[in-house]
Amino acid sequence: MPIVVNLDVVLAQRKMSLTELSEKVGLTMANLSILKQGKAKAIRFSTLMAICEALDCQPGDLLEYRGP
Repeated sequence: MPIVVNLDVVLAQRKMSLTELSEKVGLTMANLSILKQGKAKAIRFSTLMAICEALDCQPGDLLEYRGP
């Protein structure tokens, strides 16, 4: 997949667990896990915004384009 989700990297940098993030943004562990594993087919801007606020990061910190 050309879009890579770096959620695990940003979580490690912030020393935050997926459980903590789940509580802060109001998303289920299952949905965050799907996103973290790069298996999500889409993400809502409101979800991306909430994750960025909780992790104090930019969308570009979480999402990376890797060409074919």
